[in-house]
Amino acid sequence: MKKKVGQFFLILLLTFTFGLNVEGSLSILPVSQIKAGMKGKGKSVFMGGKIEEFDVEILGVLHNFQPKRNLILAKLKNSILDEAGVIQGMSGSPVYVDGKLIGAVAYSYGTFTKEAIAGITPIAEMLAISEGDTSKSSFSPRIPIKKHLTLEELFEINKEFFQARSSGAAEGQIFKPLSIPLVFSGFSSPVFEKAKTFFSKLGFIPLRAGSSAQSLDEVSPPDMTLQEGAPVGVQLISGDMNMSAVGTVTYVDGSRILAFGHPLYNLGAVDYAMTKAKVIAVIPSLSTSVRVAVTDIIVGRFSQDRTSGVLGELGKMPQFIPINFKMLNAKGKIRDFKVKISNDKILTPALVNLAVTNIMSVEERSYGDLTIELNGNVYLDNGMSIHLEDLFSGTFDFSIVNLSSLVSAVVFFLTNNEFEELAIHRIDLNLRVAEEVRFSYLEKVWLDKYDVSPGERIQIKIYSRNFRGESMLKEVSLAAPHLQSGSEFYIVIGDAASIHQIEMSQYRTKAFVPRSLNQLVRILSSLRKNNRIYFKILAAKPGLFLKGEEMPNLPPTMKSMFSSPRAASSAPTELIRSTLGEYQLPINYVFKGAALIPIKIK
Repeated sequence: MKKKVGQFFLILLLTFTFGLNVEGSLSILPVSQIKAGMKGKGKSVFMGGKIEEFDVEILGVLHNFQPKRNLILAKLKNSILDEAGVIQGMSGSPVYVDGKLIGAVAYSYGTFTKEAIAGITPIAEMLAISEGDTSKSSFSPRIPIKKHLTLEELFEINKEFFQARSSGAAEGQIFKPLSIPLVFSGFSSPVFEKAKTFFSKLGFIPLRAGSSAQSLDEVSPPDMTLQEGAPVGVQLISGDMNMSAVGTVTYVDGSRILAFGHPLYNLGAVDYAMTKAKVIAVIPSLSTSVRVAVTDIIVGRFSQDRTSGVLGELGKMPQFIPINFKMLNAKGKIRDFKVKISNDKILTPALVNLAVTNIMSVEERSYGDLTIELNGNVYLDNGMSIHLEDLFSGTFDFSIVNLSSLVSAVVFFLTNNEFEELAIHRIDLNLRVAEEVRFSYLEKVWLDKYDVSPGERIQIKIYSRNFRGESMLKEVSLAAPHLQSGSEFYIVIGDAASIHQIEMSQYRTKAFVPRSLNQLVRILSSLRKNNRIYFKILAAKPGLFLKGEEMPNLPPTMKSMFSSPRAASSAPTELIRSTLGEYQLPINYVFKGAALIPIKIK
């Protein structure tokens, strides 16, 4: 281990030295000196890793194209560009006039243009991107706790960040950022199509391709470099599947890298993996020509995603969130999968959703009867953890959708909590899969008595019927609460959703937002499960619901104290009925149904 660490630091030292010697002395041509009619050269890769030049003719400068930002207009020419026009994927391709760098190809003009007319982001605006601002987005949507968050819901929550790129409302005749190829490898067709629907709206061109088989252990000092004009990847998912945005390196100064010339999401401080990339082909099109590329080894990290481009550093590794899958599939074989997800408040929950969905859909059939048993843990860097346990059963893709939306919901509420910055150290998911459905519906409940003495045991039989029509019986014994003679209480028997609805009615609220990190972790660790029969004992006793906690059966003096404005930082909800007891019965199938049974005290 010590040997590997020593080798890694040697790589960093050699990389920094190598970069300083090669790229540190490039001169810049400011916008004020750029005139129409100037000729220049651009650099990009159209096949493999070979950097090729193309001709550039300056058409002029659009001043204040965006507030206090300019755009250089130019005509690009070579044999490929003459046929394909400005190519999606060449974002960041550097352009030089008289050997001086003027900026990066980053914009195109509408669609169906007859010539390759591009917008160039001035290099001075890209150089203004600074490492100084390291604070990540403080966006923490304060939404009520939900057990599931689907991919659609995650995008809706973050819609302000995922605004669609400018589109050609007026017949496409408008300068807009070049779309970024988003390369998917190791993804099934259904999952890719699902992801494509959303990422297409964000200015990406989703593509299914492959990735390099070379691992990080194989990296040598010369590999830890990038050249201006070379393709570069922003890796969001790595491991047994890969998802990376691909653009072009604009400027190299030692270990400092500038690329793209426009933002990915414009999220500010980020932590994305920087990879090398190889171009497979350029696909010409009358509407949108695309450069197809695959990602290669990780060489550093991108730390800034700004209006004028992205900034990164060679040799510095990003912080990933590892997800380890261990799956016992329907054939009795154990399969292991390892995935690393970018650590980002906005993207991570959606990426986790896609990763879990993809692993399950690749290994198991997406449609048909499927039961998934989950047993897992989410470990946090602060030493806390959340245990995940549940059972999902159904037809079509019901089980997979519910599994992935549960994991992504837990990740979302952790990474977007309002209490403190949390880093997820690791996620372990153990899954047992069967190609069958296992669920049952409540038919009837039998009690051996309906008039009881305080503390007396009540024998309860729960009859349910499974999807095959077979009857099942479960028995429990509950103690009657210590209430006055002649009073009444209720036994509620139900599934997770039914008990949740009863509690929301009991607490007179539609949803619940945690008030502390400890409370959040406790709630996420105790989410109600599908493979449980839940029991609640309710009675007409005064209580309070305060800061997300029920205070049942309070004496008048205690109730008055907690209700006092001096004691309560938020207004409590007075309860008509209090919970006097709770119990849950684990079962090996998904349970559906509910019953409310009144019982009298003798």
